[in-house]
Amino acid sequence: MDILVQKFGGTSVATKDLRERVAQKVIETKACGKFPVVVVSAIGRNGDPYATDTLLKLSKSIYPELTSRELDLLMSCGEIISAVLMTNTIKSKGYDAVALTGFQAGIITDSNFGEAQVISVNPTRIINYLKDDKIVVITGFQGATKDGDITTLGRGGSDTSAAILGEALNAEVVEIYTDVDGVMTADPRLVSEANVIQSLCYNEVYQMAKCGAKVIHPKAVEIAERANLTLKVKNTFNDTDGTIINNKRPFSVIKTNESYSKKLVTAVAHMNDIVQVIINISSEDEKNDSLLMELTDKRISIDMINFFDDRKIFTIAEKDLQTIRKILDSYNLEYKITENCSKVTIIGYKMHGVPGVMARLARALSRENIKILQSSDSNTTISCLINSKDLINAVRILHQEFEL
Repeated sequence: MDILVQKFGGTSVATKDLRERVAQKVIETKACGKFPVVVVSAIGRNGDPYATDTLLKLSKSIYPELTSRELDLLMSCGEIISAVLMTNTIKSKGYDAVALTGFQAGIITDSNFGEAQVISVNPTRIINYLKDDKIVVITGFQGATKDGDITTLGRGGSDTSAAILGEALNAEVVEIYTDVDGVMTADPRLVSEANVIQSLCYNEVYQMAKCGAKVIHPKAVEIAERANLTLKVKNTFNDTDGTIINNKRPFSVIKTNESYSKKLVTAVAHMNDIVQVIINISSEDEKNDSLLMELTDKRISIDMINFFDDRKIFTIAEKDLQTIRKILDSYNLEYKITENCSKVTIIGYKMHGVPGVMARLARALSRENIKILQSSDSNTTISCLINSKDLINAVRILHQEFEL
């Protein structure tokens, strides 16, 4: 059975006309002899009637506190509405279709509401519907515990749903549909010259996703790599080829208007709303271990970590600022907080072992008087922390510097 999983995000199914377009893509897949399994996100974005954030605001306007269980139940509603509307749109075209929740599709998770981990997937019900010649439309972002409590998989969970179903169904490909032509060399909203990347390996796109590129969620990439599953990122609104993600190429290929070119650096990614924390605390101080344990207990994720004998430097998300201030004050520690920071990252599979890349990056930013507050690197990335006011210029400059 030649199964193709197609995931459509909220902007792709936000209006009647858009759902008609999605239905046509699904029907074309069916007409090619494949068996489409469609995964959908909630309709629209914040402010739209059935978007997840809109549902949260509605609930909080009545009573500000929900249990995590009730919160997941509420947040699952947007995808359910989307799946039913998408199913009926396909039926209106003369094709049989059926809507399933994540639980009905066989996705079983743990009980970590809001960030549930998938334990198992039983695809039997999906396969039986496909054998009955039905197009199956499944709610993204959700599953359920063994006891039947609805759970959600965290932000980007519809990508995770598509990948986990692709693995369970032994799908040929998982297509992730969005509102851009594929994975880009930079955010096209910041860099008008950004190009589509024709081909990426898992590690590159995983690093891009972790460093702020919002085209696909890193969890989905992890699953795809584990299952050796090919991903394609495509545009809902046209028929461009998009970006292929697998391990068949040891380097990325960037598609420009004129040709294909191999590059040392593949892309520039960025993240906003970051805070730098510098703490004066020695590695031998007894407060050190307990402080780090408390950050873990409070679920504060730290990044860009530089630990020295006399101080600890790292970054956190802005949303955790008040919490970390309280923690540091409770330990009576001397510290410095720098707000309004952003992280800009260059990513490239071929950078590893090549000298001079960091120097080139630093010179490019220095020419524009952009101060580097902190840096970190891995085999495929170099990240710099900068002031948020410099972010747009920094992304554009690096995109030019590395000829993307």
